[in-house]
This record gives sequence, structure tokens and C-alpha cells, in this order.
Amino acid sequence: MSHRPGPTTRRAGPVAVLALALALAACGGADPAVVAQPPAPAPAPTSTAAPDGEAPPAAVGRSAASNRITFVPDRVVLPGGAAAPVQPAATRDGELQVPEDVQHVGWWDGSAEAGDPFGNTVVAGHVDSATDGLGFFSRLLSLTKGETVTLRGPDGHHLAYTITSIRTIKKDALATGSAAFDQTGDPHLVLITCGGDYRRGDGGYDSNVVVTATPKGLAR
Repeated sequence: MSHRPGPTTRRAGPVAVLALALALAACGGADPAVVAQPPAPAPAPTSTAAPDGEAPPAAVGRSAASNRITFVPDRVVLPGGAAAPVQPAATRDGELQVPEDVQHVGWWDGSAEAGDPFGNTVVAGHVDSATDGLGFFSRLLSLTKGETVTLRGPDGHHLAYTITSIRTIKKDALATGSAAFDQTGDPHLVLITCGGDYRRGDGGYDSNVVVTATPKGLAR
């Protein structure tokens, strides 16, 4: 599954993206975030017959480069070399299953794979836990623009990204005030954890730290 002829087809729709954004705004501790179920994957494009002597039209959404490498990340490496396992984070019973182990992070499986030609690759993790202390993604709070983050895959593939923005976004503005979950634009890596002020009475942190990075090239 290293080389695919086109981009992923399981992207989440606008409603699911909005719900996910609102849910991640409430992350923190070692509890799963509540989200709406993403829609079923879109069917793969079918070929269209063409008159004799004419080439069939290109399939909608097909990558121009048939040998483009894409992969589901299984490891993220931050500046300085600190690395953490990345697990696919699906939804179950309306909840995004972000890893409970705060030293692990989750790749939202409704988002782009590393190397896809469009859409954000979204990786989220807990900033801390009442029982386990600081999480791996607490390191996001000390990153700076221009540094490099790398995603690695199970087949030895990797893709490096340059950090272009670091924002702290109020949880009630994450869905409408950012493009963190966009699956239609240029490819980016988006890392998300909790930040801002901790408000015990409101159930957690009041903001999210959103780190956006741009790929340095194609996946290898």
C-alpha cells in the first residue's frame, strides 16, 4: 500500500469535520473526544466509455503522478529528535479514539495520508493527564516556525514538513476560525493539542494549540 494511483477516498464531509473540530476543542486528560461519525467513504470513480479513437476522461480526483507515495503515519518526529508512536484514530459510538496513552498520538483516519496531493494530515494528542503527567504533545507548546517535523511510515517511508504557523485558538472558534480540518486544499500537516487556560469547572482547557506545517517535497 505504498504506491497508490490517486488520493484517499475516505475523507470526512463538512458536518463530520465541524463536529470533530468542536470535539477536539474539549480535549485534555485521557478521555476520548466526542465527535459525530464521519460519513461512509465515497465510492471510487468509475471509468467512462469514450468513442473509438478518443482517450477516456481522467478520473475525478486522480493524482497526476501515478507513482506518488502515500502512507499512514506510524511515528512522528519533532525537532530535536523526540519521537512518538502514531495510531490511527477512528470514531466509535460517536467518539474519536485518541490514544489514552499520553505518550502516543492519533492520526485522524478521516484526514489525508502523508504524501496525499491535497488535504490536511491531522494528528492529535493529549497535552497531559491527571494520572500520567505531561503528554508527548506538550512539546508543541515550545515549537517555533521554521523547524522540521517528520512523519514516518511502517514501510520506511517518510515525509518532512516545515512549521509555518503556531496558533492558540479558543475551543469555540476551532471549527470556524481555522482551516485545521480542511480536506480540499493544499496538503499540510496539522498537529493539535490542548492549551490556553485550564478551567476545571468547564471540564478542561479553553483552547487548542494548532501547529501547521508544509511538506518539504514528496514522500519518500
